[in-house]
Amino acid sequence: MAGKASIVFAHGLWADGSCFSKLIPVLQAEGHQVYSSQHGLDSLEGDVACVTRAINHVPGPVVLVGHSYGGTLITKAGMHDRVGALVYIAALAPDEDETSQSQQEKFPSMPVFKHLDVADGRLWLLESGIGDFCGDLPASEQQLALATGAVPVADLFTQQVPGTAWRTKPSWYIVANNDRTVNPELERAAAERMGAKTYSVDSSHVPMLSHPDFVLDVIRDAAKALEA
Repeated sequence: MAGKASIVFAHGLWADGSCFSKLIPVLQAEGHQVYSSQHGLDSLEGDVACVTRAINHVPGPVVLVGHSYGGTLITKAGMHDRVGALVYIAALAPDEDETSQSQQEKFPSMPVFKHLDVADGRLWLLESGIGDFCGDLPASEQQLALATGAVPVADLFTQQVPGTAWRTKPSWYIVANNDRTVNPELERAAAERMGAKTYSVDSSHVPMLSHPDFVLDVIRDAAKALEA
């Protein structure tokens, strides 16, 4: 037995580490050490470094969980030798010759991108787009997501950092069938390309908030694979 796996979360755009708040207490109660990276979306290199520090903070083996742009981060930071499993939630997963942007450009653009504003060098999600981001949450939770989301630097998706962990690490992937932020066809193609154990759920872009029990079961499955 390897002992209980640690869980490290990596959030995406217009979010912070609290977007996993419905998962963390349950996993802690089950005996896992959990840490949710709080990266600032200032640069890809800096965000990967932040996730790497989180991995260093917990004992191995580590299940690395990334949502949305957080998938790009776990693809890079997942090269860490104590990471044993990758869990992607409606996430990007660029290959070595791709960026977050170029991976998305291979698929039709999604409705949320009609509701963005560039100001002060950052890419802001407008209130008119919150339904495309997390429309299956209660209105109060949608407003909380809008108020607490970190705002990315405008060129974040075109930046590059080496590393493609899913080529060598076992992967799990949750496809959000009703996603209006990351194209579900991208999600399915990414999961197939990495050979991930794939699950689908009728969710918006945030299944960890709208379907937390479903997501927990996938994370548990990944953790058990390391603990066997």
